[in-house]
Amino acid sequence: MLSKVIDNKFYYNLDNGNILREVMVKIGLEGINTQEKVTMKALLDSGAIRLVMSSEFMRKQRFKLKKMERPIYIRNIDSFFNKKRPIEHTVEVNIYYQEYRERTEINIIRGQK
Repeated sequence: MLSKVIDNKFYYNLDNGNILREVMVKIGLEGINTQEKVTMKALLDSGAIRLVMSSEFMRKQRFKLKKMERPIYIRNIDSFFNKKRPIEHTVEVNIYYQEYRERTEINIIRGQK
């Protein structure tokens, strides 16, 4: 598929003229506590300033939770605080993409799949 950046926001598919609203990439995660690897699709450059993972996915993979010293309170796009509980936990994982590998912490969000 051929593509180019338009206005630093969207990718334009030159094959059929559609504007893509998201770009997914195949990545791997390895739990530090389990050394088990899982492969999945991840949203690339969503505009988020942090890495996040749903609590449901974290439980399925048996990643070990780590309590944060200070919770992160989330603001919605309308600038009001989200009514759900703040982000209070992270998981430590190795993240893989092609030949790249990095050890990082991912914030756990509730209520997402």
